Amino acid sequence: MTVDFKKVSILAGGILFLLLLFFWQGIFLPKDGAEEKKLFSVKKGDSAFEVGKNLEEEKLIKSRIFFDLYVVLTNKAEKLKAGNYYLSPSFSVKEIVQKITRGQTIKIKITIPEGFRLSQIEERLGTSLSDLRVKDFKKEFSFLESAPDNASLEGFLFPDTYYFSGGETNRQIVDKFLRNFDKQLKPDLREEIKKQGKTIFEIVIMASLIEKEVRDYNDKALVSGILWKRLESRMPLQVDASLNYLLGKKKLGFDQMRKEIGRIKGIDSPYNTYRYLGLPPGPICNPGLESIKAAVYPKESRYWYYFSSSDGKTFFSRTLFEHNLKKAKYLH
Repeated sequence: MTVDFKKVSILAGGILFLLLLFFWQGIFLPKDGAEEKKLFSVKKGDSAFEVGKNLEEEKLIKSRIFFDLYVVLTNKAEKLKAGNYYLSPSFSVKEIVQKITRGQTIKIKITIPEGFRLSQIEERLGTSLSDLRVKDFKKEFSFLESAPDNASLEGFLFPDTYYFSGGETNRQIVDKFLRNFDKQLKPDLREEIKKQGKTIFEIVIMASLIEKEVRDYNDKALVSGILWKRLESRMPLQVDASLNYLLGKKKLGFDQMRKEIGRIKGIDSPYNTYRYLGLPPGPICNPGLESIKAAVYPKESRYWYYFSSSDGKTFFSRTLFEHNLKKAKYLH
């Protein structure tokens, strides 16, 4: 039996051509023309083969074979980036791989208001950051040097609008907050803090109290002056906001505070600034830049007392007698 090598060669060439055409279409042509996009997640630690399997299950590609072959041949299997992506069956495998290797993730916009506590930030982000401590970031951020190693990151998660991909680890999320804090705390502020013989940690604690006590910047500067003056005079700070933090409340109303003041003031905690002298052991919220500046640049006055009404207006007094008269007149 003789073999017609010419025919075999033509047949083999035809089969090879069809195979190449098959894989070319699978890689460079989309699954279909449906333009509706789906949310697709690449989890941290997912292998390229797991990503291909998930793409196939979500009906975004014809077959995982095409995806696997393409990422292996182009040496991109180890370059896939975790995150959330909007993908469509109208994208080719090549286009999908480009998006994932370039990290073209969905940008999730999250705004953290000034004065949010760590617990509120965790609730908004949908993740827990409480396990991370100051000591985990001290080598990277010098402004944390004066904070105790085991302190939480309360106070340093700078309030702002952030964009996340959804694929970040908790450490990466915190790193973004801290880099923003580092950027906002300008050299002139750091120099002034040093000049005053204070630490950044002390300033952040004071700023957090101010943030929760008053709204207007001029009032913040006046309150800052009063509180630093009380500290120097070894007078209790008597800040209601620290009691709210101690109780885990967003804010106690004046009437509620008045009804419970005896019980609340008796609570044995270093955050009870009615009972203990000095600053509380840590920040009670994450203050904004205005409050930080007010803590650094207090405004001197003859006032020793203040309170804010429900509409946000702050009243200042020189004496306790005057303070009590104003409270009786303006707080109902």
